[in-house]
Amino acid sequence: MPLASRHLLGLEGVSQEDITDILDTAISMREILERPIKKVPSLRGVTVLNLFYEPSTRTRISFELAEKRLSADTINFSASTSSVKKGETLKDTVRNIEAMKMDMVVVRHKSAGAPYFLTQCLESNIINAGDGAHEHPTQALLDMFTMRQKYGKLAGLRVLLVGDIKHSRVARSNIWGLKAMGASVAVCGPSTLLPYEAERFGVDVYTKLDEALEGVDVVNILRIQLERQQSGMFPSQREYTNLFGLNHHRLKRLNDNFTIMHPGPMNRGVEITTDIADGPNSLILEQVTNGQAVRMAILYLLSGKKDSDKVEEVDA
Repeated sequence: MPLASRHLLGLEGVSQEDITDILDTAISMREILERPIKKVPSLRGVTVLNLFYEPSTRTRISFELAEKRLSADTINFSASTSSVKKGETLKDTVRNIEAMKMDMVVVRHKSAGAPYFLTQCLESNIINAGDGAHEHPTQALLDMFTMRQKYGKLAGLRVLLVGDIKHSRVARSNIWGLKAMGASVAVCGPSTLLPYEAERFGVDVYTKLDEALEGVDVVNILRIQLERQQSGMFPSQREYTNLFGLNHHRLKRLNDNFTIMHPGPMNRGVEITTDIADGPNSLILEQVTNGQAVRMAILYLLSGKKDSDKVEEVDA
């Protein structure tokens, strides 16, 4: 069934049913990635614009591969080599590109709300690949897919987000998505890196990592944005590592069969030690692989392709 909205702007307010549809569809897409020929014709004839106004490695490559796996035509846009450098506005840029007959736009932008703004300018489907400190819904969905793949469920899991919660779009999307699916969510970080009145998100809030780790199933570690140190958000990397870095000694506080996750890029030796990042309980690389499957599912579901003429091609 189609999703309730023809865009994916964030996970706040998205229903459990829609999230479940995306995760269920991603199972079929994940199977495609295990085939010798990792390509199906499901989006043949659909043109997708990757509109990135911020640097990106994993998200951009993941979306581009997802589009190509589904046989979509892909156009990559980089602000640094476009008419944006000549003063062209976002609105004029996208309207001119859409006039070349685009069907879907994947957008990453430094300004919160930019994907919503595009829905007011364009007829294309809009997918948010990260907007400012607002949301990053596809990252949260691939995180949830990875958790569900391991545990078989999301409801009842205890998930802890550690790090710069205040500025993290990944944290916000994870909170909204996990809560919609019945998981218990907690956040932990220095008080300067927690949102004002963080409890209003409906999560447990900690400023001491050892307390926060008790009874947790999944630890999702967020990148420390080192530029925040220059703003005085925390005194030094060494102090942050001592108080909030995940190391081998702290793992004993977690539940059995615990999972370590990280959306990347990692600052090894700062928020996480190498032995944990590369350890047997780490699903960090699995997250990257699953990102393709989840983004394939989103592109497919938002494209408006009918079950009657396309599902057989996906499952074939």
